[in-house]
Amino acid sequence: MHSVHACYKLRHRFIVKQYRTGSSGCRRPLRTRGITYVIVVVLCTGAFFGSLLFAADPIQEFRTAMPGYEYVFPRDHGSHDDFRTEWWYYTGHLTTKNGRPFGYQLTFFRRGIPRNQVKTLPSRWSITQLYLAHFAISDLAGKQFYFAEHISRAGLGRAGSDRDRLHVWIDQWSAESPIAVPLSQQLRASTDTIGLQLTLSPEKSLVVHGIGGVSRKGSELGQASHYYSFTRLATIGTLSIGDQQFEVTGTSWMDHEFGSADLGQDLVGWDWFSIQLDNGCELMLYRLRRADGSTEPASSGTLVDRDGRTQHLALKDFSMEPTAFWMSPNTNTRYPQRWHIVIPSLDLSLDIAPQLAGQELVTSRSTQVTYWEGAVEITGASRGLPLRGKGYMELTGYAERITRKL
Repeated sequence: MHSVHACYKLRHRFIVKQYRTGSSGCRRPLRTRGITYVIVVVLCTGAFFGSLLFAADPIQEFRTAMPGYEYVFPRDHGSHDDFRTEWWYYTGHLTTKNGRPFGYQLTFFRRGIPRNQVKTLPSRWSITQLYLAHFAISDLAGKQFYFAEHISRAGLGRAGSDRDRLHVWIDQWSAESPIAVPLSQQLRASTDTIGLQLTLSPEKSLVVHGIGGVSRKGSELGQASHYYSFTRLATIGTLSIGDQQFEVTGTSWMDHEFGSADLGQDLVGWDWFSIQLDNGCELMLYRLRRADGSTEPASSGTLVDRDGRTQHLALKDFSMEPTAFWMSPNTNTRYPQRWHIVIPSLDLSLDIAPQLAGQELVTSRSTQVTYWEGAVEITGASRGLPLRGKGYMELTGYAERITRKL
């Protein structure tokens, strides 16, 4: 769900940050590492997750997400440069052979630069596409959270994405469906502190969110995105922290979203959940929050049953209320970390709790937005039967009003 109209002088770099969380939930930084390359890029735009999707000013040269869009795969796994903003988003829960648990997030963002802002065409050094990435590992047993951020631009092979299949990269970070095995997805990312190399295989067909091929983000024309997910991906590979490498297996979730419109000016942020239940169902929900405390009516979700059938959920179909909060010692931001979700028509109630309190990302070297994104566990009941599950939760607009970054 995820532009920053300020000029930044950014070096091509990645930064790794590590935190240790004790039983009190407090965190302290252990170390920060950065690698700065020779290339200096002067940019007059930036981006972020859901806010990445929504430009501050409508740019006519980019398409907007409109009803009736027809997906064609594998083409639509690739880049859509005629839309201004796009991201490929992965999260998952992994365990080692002896049961040590981890969570991970790897997200690639593409941001198109309007041609009237590109002053160096037709040079290969021109910035026509900006790429950013966030990478995080949650060591749930060790109570440590690591994240890294990366920024580059298309050109000279340093970053890019294919248009006809899944292949997006920034230097050595990548997500790709190999031509020889087109149904699988391979993830690679590493720094001098953390790394992963995973192969993901769908256990269910992909699902398209929203109605008529669009996921609404507001009432205005074009305030929407094209949005689909693989909600359950069998995952195998390796994960590393420092000089330790772990063989891991688990389950992942993949989102791919693209569009060009702007968020409403009255929105301050959103709460988003991806949930994988042990009864074989999945649930995606998001609530867009207004400045007056109310919820944007376009907020919605999707239920995926065990056979892969989907049910669109409008705002009237569900409720979500915070039940407990956590104060970040890093930013003094108060996040609602425990939630109670109810879907009356399904006789479904869920309680959501973080598996690690301190999963906050302060992306000062790339998107310049502070948000909470992390692994959660789920308990609840459906039609009187107990349920458990795992998921990921994204909370934005609590450190600062997200529209101030647009």
